[in-house]
Amino acid sequence: MKNQSFRDLPLSMEVIKSIEELGYEKLFPIQSQAILPLLEGKDIIGQAKTGTGKTAAFGVPMVERIDPKVRKIQGLVLVPTRELAIQVAKNIKFFAKHKKLQILSVYGGESINRQIEELSKGMQIIVGTPGRTIDLIKRGKITFSSIKIVVLDEADRMLDMGFIDDINYILSKTPSNRQTSLFSATINKNVLKICENYLKKPEKILVSKDEIALTKMKQFYMIINPYNKFQALLNILEKNRINKAIIFCKTRVGTSILSDKLRRKGYNARPLHAGFTQSQRNRVINEFRQGKLELLIATDVASRGLDIQGITHIINYDVPVEPPVYFHRIGRTARMGQDGTAITFVGYGEIHGFNNIKALTKTNIEEITEISPILTSF
Repeated sequence: MKNQSFRDLPLSMEVIKSIEELGYEKLFPIQSQAILPLLEGKDIIGQAKTGTGKTAAFGVPMVERIDPKVRKIQGLVLVPTRELAIQVAKNIKFFAKHKKLQILSVYGGESINRQIEELSKGMQIIVGTPGRTIDLIKRGKITFSSIKIVVLDEADRMLDMGFIDDINYILSKTPSNRQTSLFSATINKNVLKICENYLKKPEKILVSKDEIALTKMKQFYMIINPYNKFQALLNILEKNRINKAIIFCKTRVGTSILSDKLRRKGYNARPLHAGFTQSQRNRVINEFRQGKLELLIATDVASRGLDIQGITHIINYDVPVEPPVYFHRIGRTARMGQDGTAITFVGYGEIHGFNNIKALTKTNIEEITEISPILTSF
C-alpha cells in the first residue's frame, strides 16, 4: 500500500511536527515515491517539475538523516539560480525547525564575507549555486569531507547554463560513499551522463502525464538490421489490424520517403513534418482525424500538440535521440483510458539510446522478433 500522508512515513516526531505546522498532510506523487527510498539511503533520479512538491521530496529525508550533534556540513543541495537557492533553503529550514539544524544558502550577487561569517557558525546543510560553492571551496571556507547527502536540483537547467564542469568539480570534493539524488524536469542525454557517472543503482521516479498514460499500453521492441526495417514494418501492418497509427521518423526526408514507399504498397499514408505550411498541416491532420488516412508518418516536432482519438498503434521507425521523447510519442495512444500498442524498431546503432529509454521507465517493454505474433486486436 502506498504512503498517503507524512504520518505514514518513518519520520521523527520533530520532523512530523515541523511538517504539520506547515499544513502539509497528503503526499504529492513525487513525495510518496521518493521519500522512503531516500530515507533508506538509496540514490534517486526524479523527473518532476517545479511546483510538484519535489523540495519536500528531497528536503524532508535530508533533514531526517542529518545528525544535529555534528556541526559539520552533511547535506548539499546544488541549484541553478540565486532565487532557487533562497527558496529551497527557506523550505528546508521549515522542515528542520524542531531539529534545530543550521542551514545556509550561498550564491553570487551577495557579500561572500557575510556567507563566510555564517559558515563559521557550523552549518549542517548548504544550498548553493555552483559558482559560489566553488569559490568558497577554493578559499578553504567549505569542506565536504563529512557530506552524507547530495542533491542536484533542476539538473537540466544547471547543465543548460553550462555548469557541467562545476558540478564535476564539486562532486569530486565529496566522499564517494555519499547518497546522491538528481531531480530534473526533463531527462536528456546530458542528465543521463551525470547519472551514469555519479549515481549508484538509482531508483527512477517519473512523475509526468506521459508516464502515467502508459499503464494500459503494451510496449514492444525489435532489434533489427536498419536495412530490414521497412520489410518488418510491412509484416507488422499485414499481420495486425491497424486502423489508425502514427509512425515516427527522425527526419523530414525520412517521413517523405517512408510514406512514398508505403503508398506504393497500397497503404493510405501521408507525411507530416515541420516543413509543412499551416494549411498543409491542417489538411493532413484533418484527413487523419476523419479516418481518411490510416497511417501518419511524422517527425517529433510536427506531432506536438496532436490530440487525435482512436489511435491504436504508435510505431517508432527510428529510436528518438532524447529518451523522454519516447514517452511523448507513445502517449499519443492510450488516451482517455484506452488500450494501445507501441512498437519500436531498434537498429544496431540505436541500441545504446534505447537502453537509456528502458532505464527510465518502470513499465515493461517486451522484446519481439520479426516472426512473433503481435499481440493486439481492437
